[in-house]
Amino acid sequence: MKIKNWLILIGSLVILGVISVGLHTFNTYKIANAPDQITVGSMGSDYEVWQYIAKSKEAKALNLKIRVKQINDGVQLNNATSEHNVNVNAFQSYSYYEAYNHENPKHKLTALGTTYLEPMGIYSDKYQSIKDIDTGATIAIADNPANTARGLLLLQDAGLIKLKAGFSSLGNVGDIVSNPRHLQFKKIDDTTGPRVLKSVGAALISNTVALEGHLNVLKDSLYHEKINQSTRQNINILATAADISNKDKKVYQKLVKLYHEPAIQKHVKDKYQGTKIDVQKPISYLK
Repeated sequence: MKIKNWLILIGSLVILGVISVGLHTFNTYKIANAPDQITVGSMGSDYEVWQYIAKSKEAKALNLKIRVKQINDGVQLNNATSEHNVNVNAFQSYSYYEAYNHENPKHKLTALGTTYLEPMGIYSDKYQSIKDIDTGATIAIADNPANTARGLLLLQDAGLIKLKAGFSSLGNVGDIVSNPRHLQFKKIDDTTGPRVLKSVGAALISNTVALEGHLNVLKDSLYHEKINQSTRQNINILATAADISNKDKKVYQKLVKLYHEPAIQKHVKDKYQGTKIDVQKPISYLK
């Protein structure tokens, strides 16, 4: 082979080598800098919030690629999370989470961080204020452990009943020690709260459900929760499966930081009229 042909061959091999090294370097960089992919499970207004967050420039800045999955049942959503069909869920209060873990010891979750307090309210089509509630009035209350207890604590805070000392997040109407107005309690599926208002004296309704029923807890309720020690377990959280690796947990905790970004909070405040009250607290505060 002539020297010229050898030079051409060597030059071609050098070029191919450079291209090969370049592609390897590019692919290595691409893999190392690929966005963290997280599936967030949610429902109701929280589903809408996380759809917005997933498309936000703030998510991109944290190198997150978020897929939002809707599951309209709290137990099913927690089950999907514990089974790793969903990486993180965003819908529940700390007390709901604790009740789920208590009832599902083989499928436990772990809390990643706080998001907001969405106040539960006492609503009525019949009465204009708490003092107007009649003796013997029927109060609709959620038929699930966490929201039953939460509703009873709200009624106590409003001065309508008194609960036994040491009342817990798994408490129920049997723990009422004083009921001076002889209120009657009707257990309901808590998603039906706005629809039963015409048939009861008052109803205890969580804010997610109230918003879906076109009710604003700050304007339309007779009485609602405030942020204080008695409501700390009602603060909402992001949760994931208890058996995840520390590496995955660190990735998922990016969602907590993302939720509290100022631009995200402005959107949430504007869209939900201030009814999702931002709370940045350590998980230890909720216990």
